[in-house]
Amino acid sequence: MRALVTGAGGFVGRHLTAHLAAEGDEVATLPEGVDIGDEAAVAAAVAEAAPDVVYHLAGWAHVGDSWKHPTEVVRVNVGGTAVALEACRAAGVERILVVGSADAYGEFSPDDLPLHEDVPLRPVTPYGASKAAAEVLALQAHRSGVAGVVLTRSFNHTGPGQHPSFVVPALARRIVEAELAGGGEVRVGNLSAQRDLLDVEDVVRAYRRLALAGEAGTAYNVCSGVPVAIEEVAGLLAQMSGTELELVVDQELVRSVDVPVVVGDGSKLRALGWQPQVTLVETLRRVLDDQRVRHGAAAER
Repeated sequence: MRALVTGAGGFVGRHLTAHLAAEGDEVATLPEGVDIGDEAAVAAAVAEAAPDVVYHLAGWAHVGDSWKHPTEVVRVNVGGTAVALEACRAAGVERILVVGSADAYGEFSPDDLPLHEDVPLRPVTPYGASKAAAEVLALQAHRSGVAGVVLTRSFNHTGPGQHPSFVVPALARRIVEAELAGGGEVRVGNLSAQRDLLDVEDVVRAYRRLALAGEAGTAYNVCSGVPVAIEEVAGLLAQMSGTELELVVDQELVRSVDVPVVVGDGSKLRALGWQPQVTLVETLRRVLDDQRVRHGAAAER
């Protein structure tokens, strides 16, 4: 199968291209430096690759920072999706996976948990709003016969290579810094929050499965279905360090508004034969080791 990945240089994109290649797919990416909003360049890249499927991952990824740059978030996440969809239409691509986010659910009632795909989208962040809008565009394209569009609403995921502005690598980085200092305090935010957390390797397996077998015009939660407290994550990372550490809540790291529990219902995806394979402990060990390597490389420089 020939595949083209937008956003291939990002955290998930790098893992996805490696997974697709390992599965025997021919993988193409956008040329280096091409902006997803560049209609001519994106159209040319898709036409040249002539893919069977396009995995559209390119976009703004950080929820918190979206408050600072809402216009840019809309340009990239909504406008970029429109560009990708039009390029696929022009090239006759038959299958498109548009990667979205569970942040599009936004405001919900505790009675809605675990979140399933029929829960209304009520985004409360610019990022979530942009992902909800991108879904509307993708579904419109599907209904107008552009291609077989499959959507994801991906919940929290992590793994080696994720930017330390995200919670798990941020915790791992601070623990590694404490290790290098011989122990001591590790600053943490809200430990009571519970999140649905997957390993990035399970996420990219889900994406390929959806590209192959997902129902066109349908959104799928990509999630574990199990809420994990940040306190458990921080505790496991500290335990793995083998160093005397004390977790200390830093109010500067506590969000003014933080939803207590976010967990998804992944039964639609599981019905396609996908199951998470990487345990939480193994995921955290890989992230911690990645941060150790990064700090070692930085020290050598």
